[in-house]
Amino acid sequence: MGASSSTDNPAAAEAREQESLAAASLPLPLLRAVFSSHSSDLPSTLSFPPATFHSPPDHFHDLLAALGPTIASLFFSPTASTSSSEDWLGFLKGFNACCARARASLPLAHLLRVYAAACAAAGAPCGVRFQPDDDDGKVVGELAPAEIAALLSMCWAMAWSGSATTPRGADEGAEKEPVLLPDVSSLVLSALVSAGAVADDAAVWGWDVSAAAADGKGVSAQEFTSWVISTVPGLGSCLSRYVQDRFRSCQADPVKGISVSAGNTTSDASDVYLLTRGRAWAISLSVRNALSEKFLSASVIGMDTEDLLYRSSAHGRGLSRFWSCVEGYKGPALILLSAFSNAGGENVDADQRWGIGVLTEQGFENKDTFYGSSGFLCATYPIFRILLPSGTEKNIMYCHLHTQLKTYEAKPKPLGLAFGGSIGNERIFIDEDFSKVTVRHHAVDKTYQHGSLIPNQGYLPVVASILDVEVWGLGGQTTKHQQDVYKKREDIFSGQRRKIDLAAFGNWEDSPEKMMMDMVSDPNRNQREER
Repeated sequence: MGASSSTDNPAAAEAREQESLAAASLPLPLLRAVFSSHSSDLPSTLSFPPATFHSPPDHFHDLLAALGPTIASLFFSPTASTSSSEDWLGFLKGFNACCARARASLPLAHLLRVYAAACAAAGAPCGVRFQPDDDDGKVVGELAPAEIAALLSMCWAMAWSGSATTPRGADEGAEKEPVLLPDVSSLVLSALVSAGAVADDAAVWGWDVSAAAADGKGVSAQEFTSWVISTVPGLGSCLSRYVQDRFRSCQADPVKGISVSAGNTTSDASDVYLLTRGRAWAISLSVRNALSEKFLSASVIGMDTEDLLYRSSAHGRGLSRFWSCVEGYKGPALILLSAFSNAGGENVDADQRWGIGVLTEQGFENKDTFYGSSGFLCATYPIFRILLPSGTEKNIMYCHLHTQLKTYEAKPKPLGLAFGGSIGNERIFIDEDFSKVTVRHHAVDKTYQHGSLIPNQGYLPVVASILDVEVWGLGGQTTKHQQDVYKKREDIFSGQRRKIDLAAFGNWEDSPEKMMMDMVSDPNRNQREER
């Protein structure tokens, strides 16, 4: 008495549970449309769109060709031609297995299973293998450096396919220019250093993926999983995003037109900046907020040059030039810096180029104290690392320059740009001229997590020469428009302050200034005041 229908029909209750779980990823009407029209040919539905990549890894195109059939065979059981309730439930279970939210290690395990099976189908070497009878999707084995590079390139291509897809039947046979894959060597090196396969020393400069294959040093599946969770947690969602993008594309309305192709050619101009597509993709996999989509788009089509607030090679060096470009921008920003260590350094190899970056979630302010609410540090080259806030202190950033109203200070605060640490012992400090940068060991900093920003950094401060500095605004058009309004208002105020009202002054001949000037020019001349 009073029993619910779910008790009488467990299959219906299970179907509702699976539908509720699937609706969190894609709308149920879209899933039903995909099931009714494409369930009999899911390998084709999930297949990678036609594309040619420039200088891909070995077996890369065969790997992408095997992607759709591999996903269909691992997660979606064959369905009958009639759309029965059992087939619909099996379809939902397969979709939820690869797309529903789960703990961090499970999506990555599914991705490695797909990669291992696709490599087997494409005849590509793969050192990892999965245990089909294990419910947790445990993956065992070892990944060689070239295999890590192929896996990362495959994941980027899966993200690219979601941005560059056209509706089915809409000029799919048109010939397109080759797509340039981003450079993932800093990510591969980061995984090897994290696992201890490569020492964090002078050997990282000049390191090459192809040359590392002869060393025979790889990363175990468990070590690779640990590195992904700590450094690039967004990598595990690549499979879920790819399946959802494929389902959306097969139900796109061709009447509404073709989406703009995001393909980039071999003459990609975006990599002339410090924010290359490879670094933008690495940051998109690291951040856990809405900025991830911004960096993912930048990795596919390049960053919009209108978002470039400051570049030292174009706008000039110095804190005043920097401030004239970023003043009034009240939004998140990415600061990238390229430098090389000076000759004669004891703790860093001389004449080696490296790059670091800082992501802040608020605008720049001219203060003599630290400020900020959140941000993170990262090493961009030659090793990619991410250092999140520790939560202990809030010395996120420091920006101090002289203003027009100068006052006497017994202990003047340093002029420059800094991040982390404390005044006098900053984690990163850029001097007023933007010619030198000082990077200190993490022992002086309680704001950001521990970790070195430069290979073989050591405990002593590292003073290096700056090559270039870039600042990218990430607040969108609204924030940029607010900055333009602010600058226009400041220009009006500056013009009013420079304007001199001559009528407010008296006659020059009767002024005390005129008398003083005459005395200086001829002090022996008698001056008589008429009363």
